[in-house]
Amino acid sequence: MKPAPFDYFAPESVDEVCRLLTEAGGGATLLAGGQTLMPLLALRMSQPFILIDINRIAALKGVTRADGVTRIGPMMRQNEVIADPVLAQAQPLLVTATRHVGHHQTRNRGTIGGSIALGEPAAELPATAVALGASVEVRSTRGSRRIAAEELYFGPYATALEPDELLTAIHVPEWPAGTVWLFREIAQRPGDFGLVGLTGALALKDGRIERAGIAWFGMGPTPIKARQVEAALLGQAIDTLDPRALAELAIADTAPFDDSHASAEYRRTVGKRVFARALSETLNLRAAA
Repeated sequence: MKPAPFDYFAPESVDEVCRLLTEAGGGATLLAGGQTLMPLLALRMSQPFILIDINRIAALKGVTRADGVTRIGPMMRQNEVIADPVLAQAQPLLVTATRHVGHHQTRNRGTIGGSIALGEPAAELPATAVALGASVEVRSTRGSRRIAAEELYFGPYATALEPDELLTAIHVPEWPAGTVWLFREIAQRPGDFGLVGLTGALALKDGRIERAGIAWFGMGPTPIKARQVEAALLGQAIDTLDPRALAELAIADTAPFDDSHASAEYRRTVGKRVFARALSETLNLRAAA
């Protein structure tokens, strides 16, 4: 099947994109990497009358660091994220999560901003943005604003982004020295979306957990911040932690569901084991179930 007819624009500035989005009145779609959009167009599941290609906008690319925050351009390709030396030093969890996104070929085109803006609940990058306490910067002809990642997602593919807004940057706070990273994904095949996924960071000082950021993917209709276990971990000495006891609390904020790939019960059971093992292996605790 071929896409429905549309007008194509390839602007070279953020201002021009914002103008086009405003004039389209909700009838435009942005083309970044196109890894999700192109199949949807071909199947006519998405039928915009204007397609705005944002690949020529240099301002949407690159990485900078300032005041303890990493600013990432949303048009950075996923393979560029993996290879970037600045991100390897400043945001190693983000790099690890990106290695699990799709396949090498798709990561050559897929962008970090496209994944975060799409809001797929089983995807790695939205959940990692939530876990790290990231925020997104968006622009429109009405001005700019920042949205915390944990407030960005309402449901599957439903976000706080308005139809006339363009994602212009991702701001990720840098965690202190001594932070350890958790990332586990259970998927049917490498490159698939996660059936159960855990991503997070624990900042350690003098053997205690000073800061915790943990989120799930594939465990509900959105990326889910594990608030209850985060609160339980704060201030705890790592040599007193009981991963099995904490595992029940770790999934307390999730909303597992049945689908053709796994049952809600499977997700709950595996989620607890994923958390216990991730915590145990990351902190070199006694073996977990």
